[in-house]
Amino acid sequence: MLLSQFIQQLNNRNINLTDEMIEQLNEYAAYLKEYNEKVNLTAITEYEEVLDKHFYDSLLLVDRKIEGTLVDVGTGAGFPGLVLKIVFPDLKVILIEPIKKRCIFLNSLIDRLALKDIEVINDRGEDYCLKHREQYDYVTARAVSNLNNLIEICGALVKVDGYFICLRGKNGKQELADASKAIDIMGFSIENSRIDYLFNGDERYISYLKKIKKTPTTYPRKYNIIKRNPL
Repeated sequence: MLLSQFIQQLNNRNINLTDEMIEQLNEYAAYLKEYNEKVNLTAITEYEEVLDKHFYDSLLLVDRKIEGTLVDVGTGAGFPGLVLKIVFPDLKVILIEPIKKRCIFLNSLIDRLALKDIEVINDRGEDYCLKHREQYDYVTARAVSNLNNLIEICGALVKVDGYFICLRGKNGKQELADASKAIDIMGFSIENSRIDYLFNGDERYISYLKKIKKTPTTYPRKYNIIKRNPL
């Protein structure tokens, strides 16, 4: 995906990048490749692949203006949360990442890009959730665990009337159906779902789950229980 194609594809989605945003994304891509030579963050570091499989993939989540607060659980090298912060600078973002070396990279990158109102937390999603229940407008996670486990790990972070945004691959529709019990228990309803595609044709299944009632205080359970006995 060329930069011109990336910009045009986003324009088609009513996402208009400023020169500053393009400069920040280019700096992100360059620093990711440089840093990845000493710390393994991702297998995808070539510029055109980063544009499609990391940046564009992150922005497929957006089908509306998002504002307020967003938590990205298991953010890895910052996808999608840090990309969303660059493109929606008024968004307040928290990046949750359990691996410390990734947190060091993220903090270094945030400093380089001079981003404000973004915080990196070195923690597991389910542990952070116990301390910050139902405080955030949006919560998302990309390629972390299966969906019914993920909803339990992340769901209690979402405030009532907020959203858990799911970005899944080609099996996403079936995953969503399999997670119906977890969706109900955690207090959500499915507002909408859609199929979308990366520029290279890879399929994505995106769902907005709206929090319609408080999550029972018994959830999330400890991770070993979640993994052994999913909802």
